[in-house]
Amino acid sequence: MEHMIKAVLFDMDGTLIDTERYFRIFWPKAMAEFGFSMSDAQALQMRSLGRPFAPAKLKEWFGETVDYPAIRARRTEMMEAEFAKDGLQLKAGALEILQALRRRGIPAYVVTASPIERTERYLKEVGIREYFPRIISATEVKQGKPAPDVYEYACKEIGLDPAECAAVEDSPNGVLSAYRAGCKVIMVPDQTGPDEMREYLYAAVPTLKEIEELL
Repeated sequence: MEHMIKAVLFDMDGTLIDTERYFRIFWPKAMAEFGFSMSDAQALQMRSLGRPFAPAKLKEWFGETVDYPAIRARRTEMMEAEFAKDGLQLKAGALEILQALRRRGIPAYVVTASPIERTERYLKEVGIREYFPRIISATEVKQGKPAPDVYEYACKEIGLDPAECAAVEDSPNGVLSAYRAGCKVIMVPDQTGPDEMREYLYAAVPTLKEIEELL
């Protein structure tokens, strides 16, 4: 793999920072405030789901009247309040893998569904912003994950072929996005295991730290 991988693209939520479980908690809570009952299975399907897929999914489940922007804004507000109270936590092995990549001269980038402003803020708060020369957000492309747009755009921006990039993801929607773009996908499972995703994966590892062995 050594000669092939020229950059590593990291998802943020649930991959670098332990935020994914909060989405699982606060999507249903926000939905409930708007009079809708979202199951845990449905909340899991929302992870890394970008536009236009996320609003369409809510309409499919709850009908045309569902106000996606308002509910999403409320979910974000509730999560931010929780982070302000608890603080953000790095995922296990995050610092180690970023330091290892730096030692080897392999650049790391963030490819996220989150807006740039929030991504910048979160990465600074957990102390790893300096490891990324560039952040690419799905807000910069037409379609979010699981469409390949954000990874295709990221590879174009950094001037590499997708096959030369490893993409590190924790959720099925993120895995599909990176796989469809042609990246080598490494899954570090967060809320769901890798079994159903095996055919799309270059590798699955328990924590970020083990990625170094793949390099």
